[in-house]
Amino acid sequence: MGFSLAAAGVLLLHLAFVLFVVFGALLLVRWPRLAWLHLPAAAWGFFIELTGRLCPLTTLEKLLRMRAGLSGYGESFVEHYLLRLIYPGSLTREMQLGLAVGVVTINVLLYGWAFLLPRLRQRAHS
Repeated sequence: MGFSLAAAGVLLLHLAFVLFVVFGALLLVRWPRLAWLHLPAAAWGFFIELTGRLCPLTTLEKLLRMRAGLSGYGESFVEHYLLRLIYPGSLTREMQLGLAVGVVTINVLLYGWAFLLPRLRQRAHS
């Protein structure tokens, strides 16, 4: 039961990390210094998708699932858990590249919003 619980914990951590990579820039409006943590996380997410590699959290979760006597899975975290929600078919290399571009695009837009919004508010109150 310990390995199963640990695998579930890694799964939740991985999901939280993916959400932070994609949408963490939203937190910058409230905590601008968080950019120092978010930028490397977003770069890592971009790198993983761009190169088609497996995240170490995927490897750790698979290991813990096997140690718990559960079935492992052969694909990445995105393919196994998120792909079915996002895409109806299987993950292709083109989709991975699209995800990489999506991570950068979403974050560029959110960073622009996060850093321009306070300046626009300040000008409006001046």
